[in-house]
Formats: sequence, structure tokens, C-alpha cells
Amino acid sequence: MDKKAKQILMKTFWSSQGWKPRPTEYSGADFEYAKSKGLMFDPLTISHDECAQRLVEIREKVTKEQVASAFLHSLSTRKVYLRSALSSWALSKSFTVHAFESNKGKDFLVENGVHYAMYGDCHICDGYHIASLAHYQKEDLNVLNFERIKWGGVRLNHILYMTLDLELLGREENIEVQEEDVAILRQVLKTISECEPTDAARQLEKRLHGVFPSSKAERDIFMEILGTAGILVPAKDRPGRGGKNDFMAVVNWRGEDGFSEPEVQNLFGQWL
Repeated sequence: MDKKAKQILMKTFWSSQGWKPRPTEYSGADFEYAKSKGLMFDPLTISHDECAQRLVEIREKVTKEQVASAFLHSLSTRKVYLRSALSSWALSKSFTVHAFESNKGKDFLVENGVHYAMYGDCHICDGYHIASLAHYQKEDLNVLNFERIKWGGVRLNHILYMTLDLELLGREENIEVQEEDVAILRQVLKTISECEPTDAARQLEKRLHGVFPSSKAERDIFMEILGTAGILVPAKDRPGRGGKNDFMAVVNWRGEDGFSEPEVQNLFGQWL
């Protein structure tokens, strides 16, 4: 990753005081430089149907081994932008091209015994736990890539983010899994297994402190990626937690659920 381009992107959105006001437009020599290095982009206008097609095309070029090795490589290197491709790939692995179908009036619809949550505006995308809109007008991809590089992503199940995420991962080269990465994964799994039965995601986040180089925000996203990828999932139905909280994918996970051994083996078995 070009250091100058990365610095331009980061300074566009972040300062020592936190978030900066988002630019109303992107222009100038710095923007053009970062764009030439593939880190910043012109506004995107695209329909849902075009985006669904694009996501499928990109996902078919990215393998399970690529996203798994990128995730592992990120653990010791703290290249957090390599992590979320795991969840982007997992969410989209069975995703098919389809026309937009509004979910208006379908919020309580039960199909095959499953209540569909409403993540965006398309009922079919909802079934894949993916958030999408009917149309995107001059959408800002730069803030999505900023979030990806700073924390490992935020809008993990948004179709635009997933598409960008997998496309950018496909450009990465020389991603190698080291013994240290595998050792960290083993320690993460051990830490999950040692949770108290009633521990929730916040308690797990605190337990993960020191297991690998990370901030609190990075660990939050790390757990969300594991949840979205099917590794940290509730073993039984629990009432949803009301009010404000920091999590989505792992909000109803508890220590007694542990981790999905089959999914860990499916994704990382060749290294374990």
C-alpha cells in the first residue's frame, strides 16, 4: 500500500480530534495521487442490479484460501484492512444475481420458517443478511475504504462495501501466513473457549486485549467479522437486546456458544 496515498486518505477523514467533516467533493493533486494508487475513488452511481452483478463477478475471482490467508496475515502485521474480506466472502458465497425486490410491507414475512430481518431495501438481499438500496447516486467509496484501513471495516454487510472490499483484496500480492499468525489464531480460539458461559461480546473483547496487536475498536470489528463469517454465532435463539449497543453480528453471542469448530476448520483447517 502506497504510504503517501494512505496518508492522504486518512487525513481526509480523521484528525487527532477524531472525525473531520466529510468533503462535499474530492479534487486536487492529493486526491488524484491517491486515486492513481487505488486508495481513493470518484463518486459511484450504480443500480442495485448492477451492484449485485458486480459483487458476484468479483466474488467468483476471489478464493476462500485468499480471504483466509489475508485474515491470518493481518493478525501479526496489524494490517486490519485485510480482515473483512473474510466476512465479505462468507456473506456473498451463495449470493446470486437478482433484480431488486422491495421489502416494503414484508418486515414480518416468514419464509421457510425464518423471519427475515430488514437490513436494507431489497427483500432478496435481506435473505442473505446483506444491506442494499435500489439505487446509489454519487456514493462515496472513500469513506468506506477509510473505515476499512483504519478499523478493518464498519459497514461489513453493506453491498457496496463488500464489493469494494473483495475487489481491493484481489489486488493484494505476497500475502503469506506466518507461524506467528497461526499461533495468534490458536490463542484467540483458546480465549473464546475460556469465556464464562454468560460472557457477552464486550467481555470477550476485553479478554482478547493483548492476544494480538489491536485497539478496542479493532477488536470490536474483529469479532464482528468472526460473527459474520459464521465462527462466532449463537448456539440458540435469544431475545434481542434492546437499546444502544456496540455490536450487530455478535450481539446475541454468549460464552457458552464458544466458536463453530466446523467453520473454523472450513476456513483455516489447512493451517491448524
